[in-house]
Amino acid sequence: MNESPESAMFRPPINRAMRALDRSFFKKSVPLSAARIRDNKQISKYRIELGHDLLRLDRMPAVRSVRDSDGQEAKALLLRPEVKPDDASTWSPKLSDLVKASQVSLSPYNLELDYDYWNYHDIMSAILPEAEQDEFPTGFSIVGHVAHLNLRDQYLPYKHLIATVLLDKNPTIRTVINKTDEVGEQNEYRTFSYELLAGDPDMNVEIHEENCRFRFDYSKVYWNSRLNTEHRRLVEKFQPGEAVCDVMAGVGPFAVPAGKKNVFVWANDLNPDSFASLDDAVRRNKVHRFVKVFNEDGRTFIRSSAERLLKTDTHVKVYKGVSRLKQPASTVKPIATLTSPKTFNHYILNLPASAITFLPSFIGLYVGREEFFTPNTDAKLPFIHVHCFSTKSDDNKEEEMKICKEVSEQIGYEMKPGNIETEGEVQVWDVRDVAPMKRMFCASFRLPGEVAFRVAENESGI
Repeated sequence: MNESPESAMFRPPINRAMRALDRSFFKKSVPLSAARIRDNKQISKYRIELGHDLLRLDRMPAVRSVRDSDGQEAKALLLRPEVKPDDASTWSPKLSDLVKASQVSLSPYNLELDYDYWNYHDIMSAILPEAEQDEFPTGFSIVGHVAHLNLRDQYLPYKHLIATVLLDKNPTIRTVINKTDEVGEQNEYRTFSYELLAGDPDMNVEIHEENCRFRFDYSKVYWNSRLNTEHRRLVEKFQPGEAVCDVMAGVGPFAVPAGKKNVFVWANDLNPDSFASLDDAVRRNKVHRFVKVFNEDGRTFIRSSAERLLKTDTHVKVYKGVSRLKQPASTVKPIATLTSPKTFNHYILNLPASAITFLPSFIGLYVGREEFFTPNTDAKLPFIHVHCFSTKSDDNKEEEMKICKEVSEQIGYEMKPGNIETEGEVQVWDVRDVAPMKRMFCASFRLPGEVAFRVAENESGI
């Protein structure tokens, strides 16, 4: 690390042999100068005038209380290390003028720093071997009060040190865990094995996203805070009064915000714990009039939900700025009545490890139901938004071709990169990096008529 001698003065003491955190080790006395102010009422004025001379240190106020030779308390300004109380050549012209006018006086000052002053990065930089400083373990997810690490092998010997310092330096964190396997590696619910490194073992969390509250046991359901942008992106595509089928809904990060904007959502998850938390979120966020919850196999749900929606007659009155439950019915008039469509406008398949393999469930989905779609009605066949993993490149062109090929093979219809509105074309959206050579994408396309109305062998539509 290349840094100035002045910057090094404020770094914590180094102990690269430390394996159990010793907070008392991190103490340091830094010799400085202090400009004592004769008239405390002038402190703000001189703080501005001596701006160039002042100590500029993060989380360290420049104004200090000191005692003069008579024991009287006075205000002082901490000065940069270069300013020496006994060397006028280090003083700025303004500081020299104030000293000559006896408005301020300079004296030595020892600035005492300890463990509480330094942040997580400072402390870990003083503990970890220099060879491990290039890819410092600063990245972690926060889910409620839980910090979720995914430590690389070289940092495992220091895992408890890392977790303890992390816990100390983040007041909102009460629990620090480390993932010990890949998400979904051990089961189909996308949960993961973990070890508790520091803090409270309680994994029941509450989080807020898109003005919605979710409560769940993080050890039993899937949640990824880094997907907030993707949740928002898709929900913004849904219009009030549309119908959305969320096939792998989890605890509801798509379904609940969509329900809040008066979108009809049928939200499903196979995991019983996710289903319970999803149901809780629907009630907690008061979107039960728009969001229905289910606990079924995703492939079965794609077909069964389409059939049930055709037979569902749902009408919801929408009120502006007031809850109908809090006012007499006679005094509150609805601004609109929304009727659920007979067919879904969107399907979300957010299970990137395997969601593409669910696409054959759409083959023949609407056999014999052609009258529900254009040109017979205004309804178009639904959009499908399927998340998946692929490799990564600078322009994603190769990945787009790979994903379209996979989609084509699953639905038996040739798809190519392009516009979501054009039949036979797929819009591939880059969601986020997952690993050095792995990226998450969302492939969105309108279900082709040839696929929706195709009679599959030994199978008919809904």
